Order: sequence, then structure tokens, then C-alpha cells
Amino acid sequence: MYQFNFQPVFENLDLLLHGAWLTVKLSFMAMCLGLIVSVFGAVAKTSGIRPLRWLVDIYVEVIRNTPFLVQIFFIFFGLPAAGISMSPNVAALVALVINVGAYGTEIIRAGIESIPRGQIEAGRALSLSPVQILRYVILKPALRNIYPSLTSQFIYLMLTSSVVSVISANDLASAGADLNAKTFASFEIYLVLTILYFLLAFGFSTLFGAIRRAFFTYPAGR
Repeated sequence: MYQFNFQPVFENLDLLLHGAWLTVKLSFMAMCLGLIVSVFGAVAKTSGIRPLRWLVDIYVEVIRNTPFLVQIFFIFFGLPAAGISMSPNVAALVALVINVGAYGTEIIRAGIESIPRGQIEAGRALSLSPVQILRYVILKPALRNIYPSLTSQFIYLMLTSSVVSVISANDLASAGADLNAKTFASFEIYLVLTILYFLLAFGFSTLFGAIRRAFFTYPAGR
């Protein structure tokens, strides 16, 4: 009979909580930078510049149709052959930004294309600049439409970030692996890790839901 022993986990709970904080920090940074990439990618994809659209299409299709594990291995192990070396944490951040940027591009593109053409024409009739039209006429209404998808993408990104532990980047999964190597309490450690990841995902889902109800429940014409 297996004897459960959670004492090593409780004694090192601060290590796991620090790992959880690093996971949230890494995910937040990757999401913020990835959104910048996504906005530029979506604008390029909806522009009339065909070569630019082709480049974005290639980027999106390559990232969406290859495993994230392969992407992070290529960045961390492959790029040094071309003279580009990164620390594990930097490589993890770059891989996550590139990954979320591709998915975010499609989400934001769909939001932009959901705006009626008449609203854009009205903005031009009011002599708004292209930047003003993008900011006030397109992005603001589009944000309401794509907010659920973006928040779901953040949660997915946070859970996917556990993969970065394979290159020794610092996060919750790597903290659990280090603790397991010291205590060999695999069942107890990974059970606690499962609970922590669930609490993180559920907590952010609840927070994002509250934000949506507070700021994105105005009438469509507002």
C-alpha cells in the first residue's frame, strides 16, 4: 500500500508558490508582447499590401501547424547554430510571444472584419485620420467582440507555459520538477501542481468574467 506523504510538499510550498508567480509573470509578459505582435499582424493581414499579407499568412500557418514543443526546441537548441543564443527564460518568453502572436493575429483579424464597413466609411466622412479610425472605430468595438477569445487565449497560454520547463526555464512546472528530484514524492507534488494550475486558471477565468460584465456589457451601438 502506498503511504501518502505531503510533508515535503508543505515544507516547500513557498517554492511552488514562487513558481506559480513566475508562471503568471511569464504568461502576462508573453501575452502583452504577443498582443502587440497580433495587432500589427492583424492590421497587415487586413491591409491591401499583398506581399505583407503573404508574410503574415506564412507566419500564422507555420506557428499554428507545428507543436509548441518543437518551436521552443528550435529557438533554444536550433538558433545557437546560427549564432543566436538565449538564456532559458528569454527563449521561453520569445517562444511564447511568437506562439500567441500567431493565434492572436487571427483573433484580432476576425474582430476587425466584424466591424461593419459603414462605420469605417462614417469615420472617413468625419475626416478622422487612419490612426483615429483604427483606434476609435475599429479596435474599440472589436475589443468587445474578441475579449472572450483573448482571455481564453491567456489562460491557454498560461497552461501551455508549463512546457518551458523542458529547457530549464523558471516556472511552476520546473519548481515541481526540482522538488520532485529532491524528495521523490511524485504523486503528492504533481497532485498539488495540478491543483495550483487549476486554481490559477479558474481564478483568472473568474476575474476576466467580472471584467467583462463590468466593462463590456454596454449596448452594441455605444
